[in-house]
Amino acid sequence: MPDVKRSLNRALSRTTGLRLVRAGAATRAKPVRDLVPARRELRAPVFILSSVRSGSTLLRSMLGSHSALYAPHEMHLGDLAAQATSWFAQTALAEFGIDEGELTAMMWDRLLAEVLRRSGKSVLVEKTPNHVFLADRLAGIWPDARFVFLLRHPGAIHQSWRAARPNEPAGETVAYLRRFCTEVQRCRATLPGLDVRYERLVADPAGETRRLCAFLGVEWEPGMVEYGSHGHGSYRRGLGDWSDNIRSGRPQPARPLPDPAEVPRGLRRIARDWGYLAGPADD
Repeated sequence: MPDVKRSLNRALSRTTGLRLVRAGAATRAKPVRDLVPARRELRAPVFILSSVRSGSTLLRSMLGSHSALYAPHEMHLGDLAAQATSWFAQTALAEFGIDEGELTAMMWDRLLAEVLRRSGKSVLVEKTPNHVFLADRLAGIWPDARFVFLLRHPGAIHQSWRAARPNEPAGETVAYLRRFCTEVQRCRATLPGLDVRYERLVADPAGETRRLCAFLGVEWEPGMVEYGSHGHGSYRRGLGDWSDNIRSGRPQPARPLPDPAEVPRGLRRIARDWGYLAGPADD
């Protein structure tokens, strides 16, 4: 068999320049030992880290109403990856200290820099909830990134999710939301940033947006409250919240907070850690 393979490869090489190799690990280049991160085009981006159903579309609409802040719909960076599909491409990239992870980082950076350039503004704000699971990677790609931790009563998150998906098994809902909330809490402990509470945002939108502007180093603008007078793209499924509340163009009052007994097991410890419940949690 080796002689046959050699004969085939000689013939293929003469006629096509190609050769047969065994599929699998042998076709991949060795790991890049000395990674060399590319120079980033995007400067000091802002990432809103939150659970789902926490008001991130509202917050991005208010921030995006500022003349300097561009807050597009959810970008879902985690679903975008660059790949070198051959050993030759992997080897070529490795000579420059680039692997597929860095290649993907370069693509994300170029994408966000481009959408910011098209907006004509100077600061990008991104709010995809799933990015909470990429927070460490985002911080590594953009060491100058700023983080905003958007918190909401976990019991209210649960109520909002159940209202939108009443047929989902209750246990699956709690496990899903707990995963988000737990990661938000971890990020709060490991990354620098600013806490913003949904309940305060809708109760005092002017005060909370002033505080956010101070954190971001921009002057507050009153038009941030009446965000409906600015263009924010489509409010539709897959790009964030598309409810009547968000389409109203201004913050709507929060629903009453759930009673402690209404907070499901699995979310009580987070609710306590975030200051929404007192006493020991019985998760």
